[in-house]
Amino acid sequence: MFGYVKTDLPNVYVKDTVLYKALYCGLCKSIGKTCGQKARFLLSYDLTFLSLLLHNLCDKDIEITKQRCVIHHIVKRPMAKVDELSSAIGALNVILAYYKLNDDVLDNNKGRLKRSFFKRPYKKAKRLYPELDKIVSNRFNQLLDYEKQNVSSIDMVCDPFGNLILDVVKFLAKDNFSKPLSDLSYNLGKWIYLIDALDDFDKDYKKGNFNVLINAYTDSLDKEQLLNKHGKEIVEIFSDVLVSIENLSRQLDYKFNHDLISNVLVLGLKQQTKIVMENKKCKNTTKF
Repeated sequence: MFGYVKTDLPNVYVKDTVLYKALYCGLCKSIGKTCGQKARFLLSYDLTFLSLLLHNLCDKDIEITKQRCVIHHIVKRPMAKVDELSSAIGALNVILAYYKLNDDVLDNNKGRLKRSFFKRPYKKAKRLYPELDKIVSNRFNQLLDYEKQNVSSIDMVCDPFGNLILDVVKFLAKDNFSKPLSDLSYNLGKWIYLIDALDDFDKDYKKGNFNVLINAYTDSLDKEQLLNKHGKEIVEIFSDVLVSIENLSRQLDYKFNHDLISNVLVLGLKQQTKIVMENKKCKNTTKF
């Protein structure tokens, strides 16, 4: 469910490439410092973007220094210094990843060993940020209820994950939370849930896992057939969400340069949608 919120790399300024890599490495450091070293394997691009967004909107300076890490231990690399906000986002990264692993176990009855490997880091994150764990737990339970009911309404099933992102951003942004940020967070969560459902369509169909797109389009046996039959409607669904995100991104109260944020929200999400829709099997079924 995670890893889709990325930059559109060919259109990133050089200065922003350095910033993005520094934030990515800095979040990795934050996860290790907050939840233990093995938790760093759970690092996500989505949470890197959240760190970028909230440091800007909360007017938190990103201090970049050259440091070594376990993987790149010979040459020092630019990394964002660990601060209070990145520590909280690092813990959130672990909490979200653990609930996703738990969801995989419930879906396939597999992955118990992998989940148990990250149980201790999850407990550390939960102990440090119980409010974040409560938010994620409540919203995942809502999703689980919809799965048990085998709901076919796309808007209904996307709602818990949209609200999950909204709730955690509200908690982290505190006094800097605003109506545009609220709406953008909800739509971003909705997009993440939808793009994951589309990406996993074939896998979920074969394994008999819950997938709202499978339920909504019962005449489609795989993603290629789905896009052949309902491509225009699927494109419209994603376009509506992406247009909302783009418009809302222009209403945010940025505290400093936001070129990189705009690259992700305006270009990156659209590019990731295109990649998922137009993979090798489906490249001729629809145009996004």
